Amino acid sequence: MSGTYRSSMLTSQDSTQLLRQRAEGSLPLTAIVPTRNEERNLPRCLESLRGVGEVYVIDSQSTDATVQIAESYGAHVVQFHYQGGWPKKRQWAMDSLPISHDWIFLIDADEALTPELAAEIDRAIRQPGCDGYYIALRMIFLDRELRHSGAKFYKLSLFRRGKGRFECRFKDQDKSMADMEVHEHIVLTGGSEPGYLSNPLLHRNVESLSHYIRKHDEYSNWEARVWLAGDTNSKELAPSLFGSQSQRRRWLRKKLFELPGSPLLFFFYKYVLSLGFLDGIPGFIYCSLQGMQFFHIKAKIYELRIRQHSQKGLR
Repeated sequence: MSGTYRSSMLTSQDSTQLLRQRAEGSLPLTAIVPTRNEERNLPRCLESLRGVGEVYVIDSQSTDATVQIAESYGAHVVQFHYQGGWPKKRQWAMDSLPISHDWIFLIDADEALTPELAAEIDRAIRQPGCDGYYIALRMIFLDRELRHSGAKFYKLSLFRRGKGRFECRFKDQDKSMADMEVHEHIVLTGGSEPGYLSNPLLHRNVESLSHYIRKHDEYSNWEARVWLAGDTNSKELAPSLFGSQSQRRRWLRKKLFELPGSPLLFFFYKYVLSLGFLDGIPGFIYCSLQGMQFFHIKAKIYELRIRQHSQKGLR
């Protein structure tokens, strides 16, 4: 175990106290945290979940101190061995684990629950009539909050057990496309309309840009396959200018994919039209990486089309 992160580990006495607090169920929900080598981000996330009734860390064979840190915080650690296909990590957890509470809260290792959001969640889940809630992200990138750059978006992160599931946009997936849902979203079953919470989750990634780029390389593998397959795999949340935020974002990306020079146009949308330049150097880097991600997706779509054409020619 790296000595750098030893101070992030709790003592066994602290861990026992956390388990006692969770048994009391101060915030009666189950948090699901997906991980893979998240020893730098995870302590902040789990520290913020101290008052949550149950915490599952779904790990993908981490080689750093992720598992030890999770266990020291009293979380249940479950290993997920992805073999391709569907479901992926978080849907598998919801389908397979003995979840104790009626509400599920999805949170990434580089996110943190604030006291204000925890109090709002506590009030929301005690109200009848709503089966899920969108929560905004407050993104900290390179130690600066991105107030513009198109970086503020909502995720349906809180929902009743059995009332929410991930859409499946592409079943024929493999390990090169990440073992976790990429830009698939939770959809509510039963026709219930989700609500919106006013307090955001904190999203602060302390890993390096190299880690960020490696992760998004897997994401672009997935996106290339999804966009090449077309809208037939987006029936539940189809691209729509007048739909939800995720549907509007998909509509914009679809329109941009059809235009020459769309990576530059996407950068222009993020940096100029979405006022990314007001976020300083971190905003410029973030918008540039988003444009490059767009370029990678288009390049991989082109590569896939060449392969398909070559395979047809060999038949």
